Amino acid sequence: MRIASIDIGTNTILLLVAEAEQGTLGTVIHDQQVIARLGKGVDAERMIGRETFLRAEGFLRSYRETCDALKVDRICAVGTSALRDAKNREEFCRHIAETTGIGIEILSGEDEALWTYRGGISEFAGRSERFSVIDIGGGSTEIIVGTGSGIEEKSSIDIGAVRLTERILRDSPPELPAIIEAHEFIRSLMPPLTAHVASTFAVGVAGTVTTLASLHQRLPSYQPEKVSGYSLSYEDVCAMFGMLKDKSVPQIAAFPQISAGRADIILAGIMVLMGYMEACSLKNITVSDRGLRYGIALREAERIG
Repeated sequence: MRIASIDIGTNTILLLVAEAEQGTLGTVIHDQQVIARLGKGVDAERMIGRETFLRAEGFLRSYRETCDALKVDRICAVGTSALRDAKNREEFCRHIAETTGIGIEILSGEDEALWTYRGGISEFAGRSERFSVIDIGGGSTEIIVGTGSGIEEKSSIDIGAVRLTERILRDSPPELPAIIEAHEFIRSLMPPLTAHVASTFAVGVAGTVTTLASLHQRLPSYQPEKVSGYSLSYEDVCAMFGMLKDKSVPQIAAFPQISAGRADIILAGIMVLMGYMEACSLKNITVSDRGLRYGIALREAERIG
């Protein structure tokens, strides 16, 4: 059976199409992402704007056409932080269902953590008994610690790259007081479970860490085979932050590894990663190109059996 999973996040919408074989994922047929900025303004107003409705509809209509062309048997679309927070989430989901035929399941923070973890560790089987995963999203950040496929501890903190940018890092480039405020704010939100991360195989998923892996290697274009499994040290992360913090958004977007739709929020994402690594006393973190979309596809494959 051919499965499609769609991860509708605060900043990006991602599509994965893969074969389901005997309760697990087989060959990946298609993997795509677009920056839709669904969560723009949601932190302040708790509403998804009409313009965003139409923008998301266009991307999801295109994804539906891709799924139809690839003869997908089952589409599973999930929404995360921005949809959890939006007062008009039901209206948004109804609009998307009526215009694209795609139903959206809004995940709880617990389910998002579980399937992000399962997706993030899926390519590192046998590397360790215990894992941790951080997913720096646009609206929230998930931190999960587990043994094998089972979760021991999890926490969802109400800050992400889009939200932190809109709240504190509004100027381009940000002033030093804003950077200090952001750093203190991030550290204040780090949960107690970070004390247990240093003894795990630490994995980072989503756009901030994959962009940094690409930037650190100076890849001319995004190459998932060189990004996934790449190790970033705390010093690497700090050095890239230092390189970017005094640059304007257009100057940041000039780096070929940083997409124009991520240029205005990458500093915030890096600051969340730095705060996490500091809180955990992590010297290195391993990048995964996978994450929630893989986890949801795996969930569907297991349900099929």
